[in-house]
Amino acid sequence: MIRTPANSGISSIGRRLVAAIRNGLLVSLFAIMLSGGGIETRPAVASMLASLPPGNAITDGKALLRYSLPIDNKPVRELQTSLERMTDAIRARRLSALNRNLDTAQKVLERKQTELLASIPEDKKPRAEELIAELRSGVEEMRAAVEAKDKDAIWTKRSALLNRVGELEELMVTKFPFEVPEQYSNLPQLKGRATVAIETTKGTLTVVVDGYNAPITAGNFVDLVQRGFYDGLEFTRAEDFYVVQIGDPPGKEDGFTDPKTKESRTIPMEVMVDGDSKPIYGITLEDAGLYTAAPALPFSSYGALGMARPADNVDGGSSQFFFFLFAAELTPAGRNLMDGRYAVFGYVTENNDVLRELNQGDKIISAKVIQGAENLVQPG
Repeated sequence: MIRTPANSGISSIGRRLVAAIRNGLLVSLFAIMLSGGGIETRPAVASMLASLPPGNAITDGKALLRYSLPIDNKPVRELQTSLERMTDAIRARRLSALNRNLDTAQKVLERKQTELLASIPEDKKPRAEELIAELRSGVEEMRAAVEAKDKDAIWTKRSALLNRVGELEELMVTKFPFEVPEQYSNLPQLKGRATVAIETTKGTLTVVVDGYNAPITAGNFVDLVQRGFYDGLEFTRAEDFYVVQIGDPPGKEDGFTDPKTKESRTIPMEVMVDGDSKPIYGITLEDAGLYTAAPALPFSSYGALGMARPADNVDGGSSQFFFFLFAAELTPAGRNLMDGRYAVFGYVTENNDVLRELNQGDKIISAKVIQGAENLVQPG
């Protein structure tokens, strides 16, 4: 049995919807239903859509990971935002706007270094000071690229600066921020983050899984990667504009069976609401009455990692997971059917174009933890 989010019919009508949207028809997955291959808009659904919040417009996985860190340092967020807001200005070649953002970044680095370092543990401050120095020189290099109107160099240097900001922010996390409920203490937990290289028959993906917001879901995944569980498995589903799914082992089992206990391992639904101090377990946000709550890890990035589960059992996830093929025109951020109904536990951070090439029957050749393995905590 394949555990998966229900097919909303995206693959069969996706291209038609994209064409309609590009021709000026504003369509949302919340506002359509399939009936005999046609598309019907229902007033009740349209009314519900109108009442929803605008949603998280951030679609970059690395940015989502930065914002979801459990830190509270205003200067570093100001630095991060000044660099992230450059996107439209770079595309439009608005040099004055780019220089204003660089001015803001420079002021933070020069005038608020003490505040930046205040959130860093003593043993990590030398590395933080190195990063701040690298960021200062990087801002000057980017300013030179702006003056030269070198668009490619601007994009490259901005990406490098944001990577440094992300590393600086991670240094600010002093301890794991909460404890999971006792009833889940028999499951692996990822108390931090881990980076996994997934080599497929179509290329290699790099993913970052986030234990700060989904420690059980991420811990289960990293444990299975460490066991070599995914090596050689086939992708069982690949649908345009929807999902690429894997994790169904050969044989009658549809999840992971622990070779020591001979028992199947299942994990609970786990969603951190943005602004909360710990995740919600065992229930979807909709069933919890949190209809407009925004998950800290939303399905708003191409290549979001989601945990598959039976439609009738929110606590029935095991080994099967999917890459969500986010398309802003079909599944707008904050207005799609996935947020809060399935657990996100990470994002593809490098080579997400490989996902476009994967088909049913392609395989994971190997999956390896290349950073953060020490954050995996096995049950006592």
